[in-house]
Amino acid sequence: MEENQRPLIFIGNDDGYQAGGIKYLADIARQYGDVFIAAPSTHQSGKSSALTVETPLRAKLVESDPCGHVTFYHVNGTPADCIKLAVNKLMPRQPNIILSGINHGYNSGNSAIYSGTMGIVFEGSFLNVPSIGFSYGDYSADADFSPCEPIVRHMIELAVAGKLPAEVCYNVNIPKCEHVNGIKVTSASMGKWVEEFDSRIDPHGNTYYWLTGKYMPNNPDDDTQDLYWLQRGFATVVPCRADQTAHAAIPDIAKLIK
Repeated sequence: MEENQRPLIFIGNDDGYQAGGIKYLADIARQYGDVFIAAPSTHQSGKSSALTVETPLRAKLVESDPCGHVTFYHVNGTPADCIKLAVNKLMPRQPNIILSGINHGYNSGNSAIYSGTMGIVFEGSFLNVPSIGFSYGDYSADADFSPCEPIVRHMIELAVAGKLPAEVCYNVNIPKCEHVNGIKVTSASMGKWVEEFDSRIDPHGNTYYWLTGKYMPNNPDDDTQDLYWLQRGFATVVPCRADQTAHAAIPDIAKLIK
């Protein structure tokens, strides 16, 4: 980055470009640098790092305000499509910071695997750019994101100051409460989803299935994991890697497979 040049901050999400969370995040981020937003045209939750391969991508300019330091596109693709297209074709240069969210609802525990919010952040880690995903424990469209502001500012300020290692990315979850008690750096809660599908009958008498269910942590009393602290009013930061290799298992598996 050239001297006196404002940081370039990419922002995406999976809730769609009209979601309140991304607008709230952009309003904070624009105070720290020039903001470039590329968000899905429609809701894309659960898309993880999926890419569109059979449909042409189209980017539509929503806003371009050089004086306000914000450029805003929406894209007819997935969250990962949005960041890849932005970095490769739309942005004037590589971003200095990548932000995702603020997601309407948690991405704690195993949810990071499925999350389009985190798909953006994992993509950012491939670029070796400090990348942070923000999620808030309120699923409503008109959620009040004000409890998130101190946490969001703190993480952005660390990134702007160059204090966040870029070899990992960051999954930040913030509880729905009037006042967040603090921040805990944790591991992700391990567990499973139960009763994942509801069977229903359509007007023609045919069975269909609707994704539902609830998350059951393996050990709800483990104070090293994110869900434990979220339930106690603390925000959590889970450092993540896109590399899912089980490195510690390689020597033992190599002995079995020759």
